[in-house]
This record gives sequence, C-alpha cells and structure tokens, in this order.
Amino acid sequence: QVQLVESGGGLVQPGGSLRLSCAASGSIFSINAMGWYRQAPGKQRELVAAVTSGGSTNYADSVKGRFTASRDSAKNTVYLQMNSLKPEDTAVYYCNLHTDERPDWLTRVAYLSWGQGTQVTVSS
Repeated sequence: QVQLVESGGGLVQPGGSLRLSCAASGSIFSINAMGWYRQAPGKQRELVAAVTSGGSTNYADSVKGRFTASRDSAKNTVYLQMNSLKPEDTAVYYCNLHTDERPDWLTRVAYLSWGQGTQVTVSS
C-alpha cells in the first residue's frame, strides 16, 4: 500500500514563499501521475497542480505563474514550490496519485486515501 506524507506548510506573509513536499512509499510512485490539491475552510477540495510520470506539469489558473510542481523519482518525492503567496492560497494542501495521465488533467482521478495534508496559512 502506497502512503503519502505531505510536509512543508506553515504561516507566511503575503508575497512570501513555501515549498511543499510529498514523500511516497512504494515503487509505484515512479510510474504514476501526481496531483497537488488544496481545501480551504468551507470549500471543496480542488486540484491546483499536476505532474506526470515524465515531469510534464499543469496548473489551475489561480496558481499559474506562481506555483511550480516537480518530482524527484529517485527520492519518491514531489514538490510544490509556491511563490507570491496570497491570502486566498490559505488551505490544507494534499498530494495524491492519479489513476492515469489523461490530457484533460483536471479530470484525473485521485485513488489513494487522503492523508493529513499540510496547512498553509498566508496572513500578515
């Protein structure tokens, strides 16, 4: 059973940066697309970034140009570099494996149980 552990969240001022990490156990990681999700209080969880097994990335319009997803397959880890953070980025951030790498990336399906995530709070 693959397990994912998110880390790197914290409190940051608007305009600041954070780097999130998602460490995966299990060799299946290297052949799966991954997604970064977030859930703000009172809102549904949303997919904000995705990275394929080959390293191709996609981003939601709300984070495009500010967030960068990447992966290190040797370390079984994916990252989310978040720059120019805004208060509306405040949320719990999660990662998950995707069942496939369909071109319509926003419809990719997460198939592992959700972990605890990592809290990101952007506030002055």
